[in-house]
Amino acid sequence: MEFRIDRRSGVAAYQQIVQQTKQALRLGVLVPGDRLPTAKEVAQSSAVNPNTTLKAYRELEREGLVEPRPGLGTFVRRSLARPQAGPDSPLRGELDAWMLRARAAGLERDDVTALVTSVLEQRYAEPLAAAAGAETHGNTESGKHG
Repeated sequence: MEFRIDRRSGVAAYQQIVQQTKQALRLGVLVPGDRLPTAKEVAQSSAVNPNTTLKAYRELEREGLVEPRPGLGTFVRRSLARPQAGPDSPLRGELDAWMLRARAAGLERDDVTALVTSVLEQRYAEPLAAAAGAETHGNTESGKHG
């Protein structure tokens, strides 16, 4: 795994390492037993201070995602992957198709990010049962008599 640090993002480098590691865990790129790059390797490939990487790894360790093994490195303890989000999942295929349509319609990357963020905030701000009920029942109350 190689980390990509965007110094213009406004997000601290250690936090970018944490986020990218979690994304790799969610997508199944990293699985339990995998060894993360050493702080020295990350410093060479990403030009970040080794202490930055160590800070990120400590945060991941506090969350129970990785564990240091003295003399061996830092290893993945548990995955965040779900089959529904895997590379072969129907949901990913639908999202990919949607992205192709959005690009063909002339949307820029920032437009797509804004759209996805807007829907994500809307759909995940409400409880899942309420969201499913709103879709199924047209967002009306049913069967209540006072």
